[in-house]
Amino acid sequence: MTLKQLLEPSKTRVNQFLQQQLSDYPHLSSNLAAAMQHGLLLGGKRVRPHLLFSIGELCQANAATLNWLAAAVESVHAYSLIHDDLPAMDDDELRRGQPTCHIAFDEATAILAGDALQTLAFEWVSQPLPEVSAQRQLKIVQQLALASGAQGMCGGQALDIEATRQQLSEQQLAQIHQHKTGALIQAAANMAVLAGNDEAQQYLPAFSRFAADLGLAFQVQDDILDEIGQTEALGKPQGSDSAAEKATYVRLLGLQGAQQRRQQLHESALHALSTIPYNTTSLAQLANVLLNRDH
Repeated sequence: MTLKQLLEPSKTRVNQFLQQQLSDYPHLSSNLAAAMQHGLLLGGKRVRPHLLFSIGELCQANAATLNWLAAAVESVHAYSLIHDDLPAMDDDELRRGQPTCHIAFDEATAILAGDALQTLAFEWVSQPLPEVSAQRQLKIVQQLALASGAQGMCGGQALDIEATRQQLSEQQLAQIHQHKTGALIQAAANMAVLAGNDEAQQYLPAFSRFAADLGLAFQVQDDILDEIGQTEALGKPQGSDSAAEKATYVRLLGLQGAQQRRQQLHESALHALSTIPYNTTSLAQLANVLLNRDH
């Protein structure tokens, strides 16, 4: 099964939900609304919603609650991509095979779209969620906040900028990716468990470990694809990270070393799954397909 085939049901589910919510949401500016839709609905694999849906269903979470959580996670993800692409950050003109938000609109509108999507995510996740206690919901909101801020994506992006043209240790590089990319993937898993039944809560550490290993391996594979992938498949210029002299696993360990590290993380993720007494076949399949993808 290809990655596209595996993710398609989750992608359709979350995209339809996001489209409905954005259509119903009141906007003061039609231009801002269009930029938000551009950033949130224009492509994307939807790995995080798929992970959240898969784990949430294993933990018997309410389906409507999972829709809101997946929408919130994707809204934060979209905001981060819009801001990462800005001239002051990664200065990219192509995202998911389409012009980046600041190219399609303008820089000010892109900044506002990112800001609006981030706050919209917290509006969605803080409303009453079916079959979730107030205590658990507070933990869910906290998970999303930690993944988004200085201890998560923002902190990781700052470290990534500081590391440009620097020689890093593998530990330092892992710290960047665990926060910049892995934090939101891990949060998606944790949020799904927290939305689940009481029994599932004891397996939160194992699900979280699986997601952490998967998130880091996902980034290692991204680094590999930046070296050997094709621009058309990637949806962004091949070799853009290398050209910008960014710290990558391939730059640090070489192509073969990066591939070996990805395999070690893959095995560690599968080991975490083996400690959970649920049918985790779908999650193992996600890891297998995701970490051998070509884009």
